[in-house]
Amino acid sequence: MLALVRPLPEQSVPLPDALGRVLARDIPASRDQPPFASSAMDGYAVRSGDTPGSLRLIGESAAGRGFDGRCEAGTAIRISTGAAVPDGADTVVIQEDVRRDGDHVIVPAVKPARNIRLRGCDFTAGTVLLKKGRRLDGVALSLAAAAGAANVSVVRAPRIAILSSGDELAPPGSNPDPFQIFESGTFGVAGLIQSWGGIPVRLAVEKDDAGAIARAAEEGLRESDLLVVIGGASVGDHDHARPALMRLGLKLAVEKIAVRPGKPTWFGATQQGLVLGLPGNPASALACAALFLRPVMDALLGRDPSDCIATRRARLMHPLPANGPREHYLRARLDSDEEGMQTARAFEDQDSSLISVFAAANALIRLPADAPDLPEGALVDVLPLEGA
Repeated sequence: MLALVRPLPEQSVPLPDALGRVLARDIPASRDQPPFASSAMDGYAVRSGDTPGSLRLIGESAAGRGFDGRCEAGTAIRISTGAAVPDGADTVVIQEDVRRDGDHVIVPAVKPARNIRLRGCDFTAGTVLLKKGRRLDGVALSLAAAAGAANVSVVRAPRIAILSSGDELAPPGSNPDPFQIFESGTFGVAGLIQSWGGIPVRLAVEKDDAGAIARAAEEGLRESDLLVVIGGASVGDHDHARPALMRLGLKLAVEKIAVRPGKPTWFGATQQGLVLGLPGNPASALACAALFLRPVMDALLGRDPSDCIATRRARLMHPLPANGPREHYLRARLDSDEEGMQTARAFEDQDSSLISVFAAANALIRLPADAPDLPEGALVDVLPLEGA
């Protein structure tokens, strides 16, 4: 799949609008931070060689407004947190340790460099603070602002069109026929797309008609960087999605996958753009979105796609039977025991249609194809589900 994906172009956006966006270029610091030696505490800037003793107070250095003179022998300057340390002073004594007597202060013995933040102690000019590919959260925005960046270059957010089809589907809030169910897959996939930095475009749910599906798909391809088709890709008489896309010149790169749930997942390209087919069962669609849609989106965003599907190890809280010929992803709860070791418990019912089970899960246990029986306490690979 990833062989067909190319990163999207970059655009410049104001820093306040960059939350959740992915950097297209590194952000270097425009100057040292702090740009001067500054006080870490409220107190008095003095020469350590003059302490202990009574020192004459000659001025103040406040945050944003420094002291113009110099700290000469026998003098002290009132200083606030974040203010520049005056020339000549080499230490700051905190105000709780000082007794004031008129225009003099009585200070104890203080060692050099106490309570002083050196120039550039956070970062220095030219240092790369945020690297290309970083998703900008609140902390990253703060660091970018500290670097002096008013605008940042980010990858254009991918527009992902979502098309679901099926005569059995009814919109939420409608009055479904006795043999219909409420359509839910597009809502879940759209939510995941948005949380992963994309812009979901939900198309109208089409009936089981190849012509109608082809027309909706063509519209989706025009409006998006990737079309996601949910359902209609199995081998039944009413699975029209893939044949409909064939009318638009679809060339398949992946016809199906050896993964459970999600065998009908497919991927290909038309002249208008890329298409990812997900299973019709909502829980299967959500699982395969985490396994395949998210890496494709990361590739569109210029990020390393392997990061989002990196597994971790957890201790199994119950035995599991041997696995079959397909790699199996079990919906599970990931927790920690009293010793801080991560533990995993698979839900008993793994039916691919159960959305309630998926909603209760926060991870997927990965079982390789033909894995043997696993006893309680065995170490297994788990994929955390972001946001769960």
